[in-house]
Amino acid sequence: MVIAALAVGIAQRCLDEATKYSLERKTFGTAICNHQAVAFMLADMAVGIETARLAWMKSAWEIDNGIKNSYLASIAKYHASEIANKCASDAVQVFGGCGFNKEYPVEKLMRDAKITQIYEGTSQIQKLIISRTIIDRAKHFN
Repeated sequence: MVIAALAVGIAQRCLDEATKYSLERKTFGTAICNHQAVAFMLADMAVGIETARLAWMKSAWEIDNGIKNSYLASIAKYHASEIANKCASDAVQVFGGCGFNKEYPVEKLMRDAKITQIYEGTSQIQKLIISRTIIDRAKHFN
């Protein structure tokens, strides 16, 4: 669950940096945040971040209440790490050619996001835990 929270933080920073840059960078006489393609990327990032945040908070709530939560913890970790990587990729896209430049933070955020898919159980392992739980629950109802 700690990795899920970390991934949400990385994703949030990606959104914050991309938003700030999109207000500063101008093309065709206007800030790039006014272009629909960039605005929609920012909106998608926000939706992903909020749903990932809710997933790890629900998982934390279960721990606080003594409920076994490997299922929700796996969902939170998987979803948040995928969102962090999507947000990092989108942030690099918003920055354009500058996105790979070490002068800007999104290049490091992309590397930071990637480790969340690997550390403490890969995304594939999380999907395995999730699917096994779904299958076990279905067997009990049949």
